[in-house]
Amino acid sequence: QLPAVAEFSTSETMGHSADRLAAAFGVSRLEQDEYALRSHSLAKKAQDEGLLQDVVPFKVPGKDTVTKDNGIRPSSLEQMGKLKPAFVKPYGTVTAANSSFLTDGASAMLIMSEEKALAMGYKPKAYLRDFVYVSQDPKDQLLLGPTYATPKVLEKAGLSLSDIDVFEFHEAFAGQILANLKAMDSDWFAQNYMGRKSKVGAPPLDKFNTWGGSLSLGHPFGATGCRLVITAAHRLKKEGGQYGLVAACAAGGQGHAMIVELYPQ
Repeated sequence: QLPAVAEFSTSETMGHSADRLAAAFGVSRLEQDEYALRSHSLAKKAQDEGLLQDVVPFKVPGKDTVTKDNGIRPSSLEQMGKLKPAFVKPYGTVTAANSSFLTDGASAMLIMSEEKALAMGYKPKAYLRDFVYVSQDPKDQLLLGPTYATPKVLEKAGLSLSDIDVFEFHEAFAGQILANLKAMDSDWFAQNYMGRKSKVGAPPLDKFNTWGGSLSLGHPFGATGCRLVITAAHRLKKEGGQYGLVAACAAGGQGHAMIVELYPQ
């Protein structure tokens, strides 16, 4: 049964929410296409370099065995620009090319205390340091969870944005990511909507989803969260960082953020 990509509290398709959010924050169609192209290009590079290794091969009945993510398709801005709006027609800016696609997937993670892991002979990948959940208005702020959750989890962990070496945010739509980055970098938004004196700041793009994201790897329900966390851990190890920040928006106007710390090598 194909899952409905509709918000259960408003019955609105998430693509409509993304289109409205992009318009509210002045995110253009070109900006969205450029960000989506970035995601696909970085994912292709990471895959070619053998960095996306946490995939278990799966034999599809009657077909070939799937051994790697197969939705990575770097295109061109010219080709992407030819697509029609997918949700708000004819003037919307969200298209099939700058949205995450639904794909099959499942995931599993082993979480336990450090003491138990070592006693059983396991070497941990990373520590789960802190996490928070937040909620906003599901009508107008359905996809802004990362903006609300990021400053809260940083405060809880006693860290600042500059302490974070790796950022892994769920890319539901390019417009959603870019709207969150603009909201995070806005004092006005922080003061008027978040009850904060000043902005938390936007993550630098050279630390942000540098192995691709949901726009290029797909968004298998029930697996994206694990993928974000494990990618953050692998990037910390590869890049020699200490702290990773994972964030995602979710149905119901919810949002989530967590701090991952690399386990000493």
